[in-house]
Amino acid sequence: MRWLRSLIFNLSFYGWTALMVLAGIFLLPFSWRAMHGIGRLWSRGTMALLRILVGLDWRIEGGENITAGPAIYASKHQSTWDTLIFALLLRDPAYVLKRELLWIPLFGQLLARSRPIGVNRSAGAAALRAMLADADRAVAAGRPIVIFPEGTRTSPGERRPYHPGIAALYQRLGLAVVPVALDSGRYWGRRRFVKEPGSITITFLPAIAPGLERRAFMAELARRIEASSGVLPGQAAQT
Repeated sequence: MRWLRSLIFNLSFYGWTALMVLAGIFLLPFSWRAMHGIGRLWSRGTMALLRILVGLDWRIEGGENITAGPAIYASKHQSTWDTLIFALLLRDPAYVLKRELLWIPLFGQLLARSRPIGVNRSAGAAALRAMLADADRAVAAGRPIVIFPEGTRTSPGERRPYHPGIAALYQRLGLAVVPVALDSGRYWGRRRFVKEPGSITITFLPAIAPGLERRAFMAELARRIEASSGVLPGQAAQT
């Protein structure tokens, strides 16, 4: 039954995504904020499909740690779901993402129109300078920044080194960093066809104030995210 429900969801998800891409093409001449409107609608529709077809819902903890103005949200990354939820919880977030995503036909064009912070991971110092310049523009527009500091999706319980880009943003922008823990990989895992019913927990932890030394900041960020991710309901069930 879970396999069948997942099949129906996957077909519905790709159909819904194609519909949103077509809608986005018509909105390309308009403000970049129109792309965020499409993104929110896409995310909201996907969450509804998950709830109705799979029986997968979500809940938020620590919502009081979401700030009113610009901030950096550094999140654990376990699932495609993680890339959708921030569009519903934050106002016009600027995602830090690998530049290859912008090369996907049609979808990449729409993604670029939303003004993300693209990173060319093979370009070294030039990529870092470009990332910081994009981040400056996002903050000037009053937008929050979302970054997945491990750089890729991980399985529940897995930990990868945190990339230095998050420290560069922290030091350059002088903004608070809000660590985010979640357990989405238990229900919508990386490259897993079957989606599991349940409730994903996303937790916004107390912010790390600006001013820490680079090494101390990286250690504190990893400590908070990994410790909290390890005690979420879905993670605990994995161990």
